[in-house]
Amino acid sequence: MENGPAIFTGTAFALFGAGLLWWTGARVLHRAPVAYGVSPVASFALATLFGVVFVGLGVWCFGRI
Repeated sequence: MENGPAIFTGTAFALFGAGLLWWTGARVLHRAPVAYGVSPVASFALATLFGVVFVGLGVWCFGRI
C-alpha cells in the first residue's frame, strides 16, 4: 500500500532529472545558452548537478520499494 507514493515520486524525480540532463546536453551541443543572463559555465554546471541529483533521488525512491 505504501509502494504507490514511492513509485510515483521515483518516476517523477527520474523523468524530471533525465529531461533536465537531456535539455542541458542538447543546448550545449548546439552551443546555445542553457539559461539566459547567467554564465554559460555556471548554468551548465548547475543544470547538470541538479539533473544528476534528481535522477539519484528517483533511483533512491525506487530502491525503497
